[in-house]
Amino acid sequence: MPTSTPAAAPAASAGAADEFDVVVIGGGPSGATAATDLARRGRRVALVDRDGRIKPCGGAIPTALIEEFAIPDSLLVARVKAARMVAPSRREVGMPISDGFVGMVDREHFDEWLRNRAALAGAERITGKYEYLERDPAGGPAALRVHLRGADGQPRVLRTGALIGADGARSRVAAQCIPGADKAKYVFAYHEIIASPPEGAAGFEGARCDVHYRGEISPDFYGWIFPHGATTSVGSGSAQHGFSVRRSVENLRRDTGLDQAPTIRREGAPIPMRPLDRWDNGRDVVLAGDAAGVVAPASGEGIYYAMAGGQFAAEAVEEFLRSGDARSLAQARRRFMKRHGRVFWVLGILQRFWYSSDRRRERFVKICADKDVQELTWQAYLTKRLVRRKPMAHVRIFFKDLAHLFGVART
Repeated sequence: MPTSTPAAAPAASAGAADEFDVVVIGGGPSGATAATDLARRGRRVALVDRDGRIKPCGGAIPTALIEEFAIPDSLLVARVKAARMVAPSRREVGMPISDGFVGMVDREHFDEWLRNRAALAGAERITGKYEYLERDPAGGPAALRVHLRGADGQPRVLRTGALIGADGARSRVAAQCIPGADKAKYVFAYHEIIASPPEGAAGFEGARCDVHYRGEISPDFYGWIFPHGATTSVGSGSAQHGFSVRRSVENLRRDTGLDQAPTIRREGAPIPMRPLDRWDNGRDVVLAGDAAGVVAPASGEGIYYAMAGGQFAAEAVEEFLRSGDARSLAQARRRFMKRHGRVFWVLGILQRFWYSSDRRRERFVKICADKDVQELTWQAYLTKRLVRRKPMAHVRIFFKDLAHLFGVART
């Protein structure tokens, strides 16, 4: 367990503690980040999270996240220096990281550290489940009534001027408050946390992530083996109804020699496929993280984008509370998409085209063997910027992609 986890701040007293400037529903990376930012601005913040929740997640974070959000080294349970892509034919392509690493975190400890950081900044942590929202007809600066069910089973009502829904995919806040949220589509992800085998056993490497692009493991996504130091996440995801991700993970473990490793826990959850068209209700509610749909297509990466979304939601709510202008809430989505929308668009095209059949997946893995592709991919992933330098590398990749697309690339 990380040694630098901050101690939680003491709970606020009863009575006045039930009135806040902002209530944040969901204590994952997005909600905890939003709560921290707003508390640091001097706002009275309640951070509401369910007891015992652990998000199913591969746990990969880029160096951009570590630097931008001041994540201590003690939270990193592994440093990945390479990826291995596995094609439907079982062909393997190594993608070493020449400069840098991908950090791996255990969500059980990582999320708790983020929640404790929010508490140290001044947010009040409340364990409970969001039920519904209503408004005081008389209005006022704390006109919202947030109804919760506490850990003890008793109802509790929080009064607030603004609400951030960071309660994950299939968000209850989004369903009740945001038009169009019911049209969101999801990939269902499932993973098993196992005890990591000895280094080299069954080809296992603790500093390498394996990604399997085999239709039998996932017909429209991928399977993964992500090391977390003493443990490893083995998982798969699919949006195809009737496809058993549990069986695919069982097959993946058997095929890779990991079926004998002790299983520590099993987890599953939906992952949104694209950002919602609207994140706010035009009045006093805004979404962040999975609730807003900010998981990158093709890669399924969500932690960095969740925290960035939480940051933008906090900025938008701060502007709203300061100005009283509800139009400020729309800035959360607008700023996020300006910063990351192009990456989501590119990755969405990649997933729809290259993941659509084993024939295309085979070609996709072949493309990953190209050194130009590897360098630009890792730079973009680690820095969270579309790399604009080395224009000739982009030109070479463009023509190589065309060759693979039309099946004329050399083997």
